[in-house]
Amino acid sequence: MAGLNCGVTLTLLGVLLLGATRPREAGAFEISLPHGSGTTVLIKPGPFTLPVKPCHIITSGKYVTTLPIKSGERKDFSFTCSSPQHHFVIEVQKDVDCMSGPCPFGEVALQPPTSVLPTLNRTFIWDVHAHKSIGLELQFALPRLRQVGPGDSCPDGVTHSISGHIDAAEVMIGTFCSNGTVSRIKMQEGVKMALHLPWFHSRNVSGFSIANRSSIKRLCIIESVFEGEGSATLMSANYPDGFPEDELMTWQFVIPAHLRASVSFLHVNVSNCEKKEERVEYYIPGSTTNPEVFKLSDKQPGNMAGNFNLSLQGCDQDAQNPGILRLQFQVLVQRPQNESTVTYVVDLSNEPTMSLTIEQRPLKQSRRFVPGCFVCLESRTCSTNLTLTPRSKYKISFLCDDLTRLWMRAETTLGCTEHRYCHRRSFSLRVPRDILQLPVQLRDFSWKLQVPKDRLSAALVPAQKLQQHTQERVCNASFSYLVASTSPGQDLYFGSFCSGGAIEQIQVKQNVLVTLRTYAPGFQQEFSKQGLTVSFIPYFKEEGIFTVTPDMKSKVYLRTPNWEQGLPSLTSVSWNISVPPNQAACLTFMKERTGLVCQTGRAFMIIQEQRTKAEEVFSLEEVLPKPSFRHHNFWVNISNCSPVSGKQLDLLLQVSLTPRTTDLTVVLIAVVGGGAFLLFALGVTICFVKKNRKKKKNKGPAIGVYNGNVNTQIPMQPNMFPKVPKDSDAHVYAVIEDTMVYTHLLQDSNGSYVQPEVDTYRPFQGPTEDCPPSPPLPCSRAPTAKWPAEEPSTGFSPEPESEPYTFSHPSNRNTDIPFLDAHEPVETGE
Repeated sequence: MAGLNCGVTLTLLGVLLLGATRPREAGAFEISLPHGSGTTVLIKPGPFTLPVKPCHIITSGKYVTTLPIKSGERKDFSFTCSSPQHHFVIEVQKDVDCMSGPCPFGEVALQPPTSVLPTLNRTFIWDVHAHKSIGLELQFALPRLRQVGPGDSCPDGVTHSISGHIDAAEVMIGTFCSNGTVSRIKMQEGVKMALHLPWFHSRNVSGFSIANRSSIKRLCIIESVFEGEGSATLMSANYPDGFPEDELMTWQFVIPAHLRASVSFLHVNVSNCEKKEERVEYYIPGSTTNPEVFKLSDKQPGNMAGNFNLSLQGCDQDAQNPGILRLQFQVLVQRPQNESTVTYVVDLSNEPTMSLTIEQRPLKQSRRFVPGCFVCLESRTCSTNLTLTPRSKYKISFLCDDLTRLWMRAETTLGCTEHRYCHRRSFSLRVPRDILQLPVQLRDFSWKLQVPKDRLSAALVPAQKLQQHTQERVCNASFSYLVASTSPGQDLYFGSFCSGGAIEQIQVKQNVLVTLRTYAPGFQQEFSKQGLTVSFIPYFKEEGIFTVTPDMKSKVYLRTPNWEQGLPSLTSVSWNISVPPNQAACLTFMKERTGLVCQTGRAFMIIQEQRTKAEEVFSLEEVLPKPSFRHHNFWVNISNCSPVSGKQLDLLLQVSLTPRTTDLTVVLIAVVGGGAFLLFALGVTICFVKKNRKKKKNKGPAIGVYNGNVNTQIPMQPNMFPKVPKDSDAHVYAVIEDTMVYTHLLQDSNGSYVQPEVDTYRPFQGPTEDCPPSPPLPCSRAPTAKWPAEEPSTGFSPEPESEPYTFSHPSNRNTDIPFLDAHEPVETGE
């Protein structure tokens, strides 16, 4: 008895410490089972890890590892170790025969009681056999049961496993823990109930009773009672294995009148049916169409007041390929909300491509009960998410305690198949009023713009200039536009853009996905002032072109598309940057090197002033150019190569404006020099006129003398011509005037001379070039060339702006003149 008292003490200690063990002295136990009780006891090794020291059972002077005790037997035993709970388990099974005699209805007791059993993990099993026409009911006292899935454990370690019979087959109804809503389970043709108690638990009652009921004509009925707000998760029989073929199972829900219940399917599988159809049926109080039949793929009812029943019906399955029917669902009971009485109309009947999805936004998990958020069609078919399809009209309501837990996403397609019809046409990207009037935040609205391949491109023009989201300048607006190219085989994300920037236009070569993303419920006021227009323009070959007009207020940050993954291989993108009059734009790159290593081809950056057409070509595998000032509109073009694995091209540009300053000394020199040049030109003109008159009078051969002081070398390429002595006559040439030799050809029929036609050069007055510079050939290996940005180097005569002396990068046109040697740019004011 000392050992028994110690065992009781340890039992209480185990309850407090939740499984903490303490060795007890080995003691003797005695189990006696009455004759005809139908009870057997089996002590056997448990599914534990093998201990370091073995433990045995001692009975009748023998060491055994298994001890069975049958009805009518009495056995004394003890253990060779002080902690047998780590080695053995005990099973107590009672067979109840309700076919040859009356069933022992009423409360079920634990026999033998736990007080005479050793402190091992105990399992009490009641196997009740009944006729097919007899219904048995298991009634559970408070606290009720809660069904759990396979592999889940109960907090207190007490588990109920309930099975039924179909002929000779056993069907698993479910595994249950305490503290739930399941109050009764009705079975047809017998029941098998197993109660699992951990060794440290002091429970000494079964907690259920058996009652007799009439035939239920189905596998089972599970009753779930709700006292207030809460939820219950339930599963079909044999879950997660297949539901028995052509069987019927029912759940009865008891709901307080002031609450509302909603059903949502968490996991569904259907089998392959030969006959009938798998379905669920609802009996809802007050419904005029009971039973309401739903497919397993349908949205399930919600916002139901009062008690209701839910039944799962199987089918006759294909013998060769039966499949699996299984269902896991949740019933959520909560108070009705004021919003549930308001109905909203969403009319998509005139929208051939628009769809709308209302869903729950991600929330942190909470152990407390959280009321559900449901979207209901016609106030009855409710679910946690709802998708409205095109060309239909809907009436929806909300069963939700907090509508901020929901948001919606919409998308539509704007397509154009005939390029002649779409050329220069424009469309306004607006959100329909039916969507904006819903009491749920609009998360995304996407426009899929489909452009005729290789025929047209798309241009996005905002009502207000946009700013590109960067780490240096974050968008703080209530919404933004996400722009991406969706050309077949390549998805190119251009970036996120919001109001308040310098970008006037975004041109994309092919199909475009524009997504309006909102960040605050009150975005509509700001969005109404913005607006975005898309038009179809002539096709161009670059992936994207940005038109940027900076102002003096802030710096402009621009970054290459696909910032996270890098610009795709062999992709080109350009920025058309405007410089206002009397301003200078400082172009800065935010890092010194790109870190790019090309595997095939070369990566280039071209900077071209649109007024002078002068181009500067830089290799992106080398050091990026230093900050430079631009006084006129200019292009920045970036063309990628095929980089080696792990390398990517991502550049961040900064453009800032400063007032253009002019040096007073330069102005004075220009004025004086201009006056001197004017006097010189006047003198030369007078001399030239006198000389011509003298030539005409003498009619002798005209002699021209080559001026040896004029530079005959190509700029920046010295020693192109050999040097000659200064006193040599090699530079003196005789020039014969054509009019002296071919005078007979200039006479008219009257014998008088015809004056030759004289033309003068006129500079081009048309519009400046609006196309970006053509990138070099992908495999070109032209060296990097940098040209003076403003003033030429010392020793060269300044050229007028209308006639620049520049060199271009290699292009499709042939040239025999190689690039000149690279020189550092000279940054000066104009």
